Amino acid sequence: MRTFSSAVIIAAALATANIATAQNVMVGGQSMLPSKDIIDNAVNSADHTTLVTAVKAAGLVDTLKGKGPFTVFAPTNAAFGKLPAGTVETLVKPESKATLTKVLTYHVVPGKYDFDALQGEIKKQNGKAQLPTASGGKLSFAMNGMNNIQVMDEAGNTANISTYDVYQSNGVINVIDTVLMPK
Repeated sequence: MRTFSSAVIIAAALATANIATAQNVMVGGQSMLPSKDIIDNAVNSADHTTLVTAVKAAGLVDTLKGKGPFTVFAPTNAAFGKLPAGTVETLVKPESKATLTKVLTYHVVPGKYDFDALQGEIKKQNGKAQLPTASGGKLSFAMNGMNNIQVMDEAGNTANISTYDVYQSNGVINVIDTVLMPK
């Protein structure tokens, strides 16, 4: 029978706790649990109430609770606040559902793209990666310094990723500071 010293047991426990803590990222004042799906985590974030309202208005809740994997570039409430006055209110109206759906699915990339995967795509594509969105558009990605990736939409808007690698049971969320717009 093998015995372990208490130092080895404590070190193993600390390593396990550090891994768990690293995966439980705080967003909007709440822990985002990797065991929950994108929707179940997003509804707890105080920074994403506008996004959650929009996802509900577009009827995308069941889709984003699906198997995935999905990468969601999730605009904060402040990002929605940068849009011209009345834009959000107009988009969440029932008659704007098709437009709202297109805008929201433009923020979703099929697959799981955390920081390392995005950086790998940027390197593979010679400094500027393009990935297809669920809406049929394309998002572009480029390094901005050593530890920041910028996301560019087809309209020329640029968003910074403020929180990376928020792992979910069905994908990953990267929090962004600007709403991206499809063509």
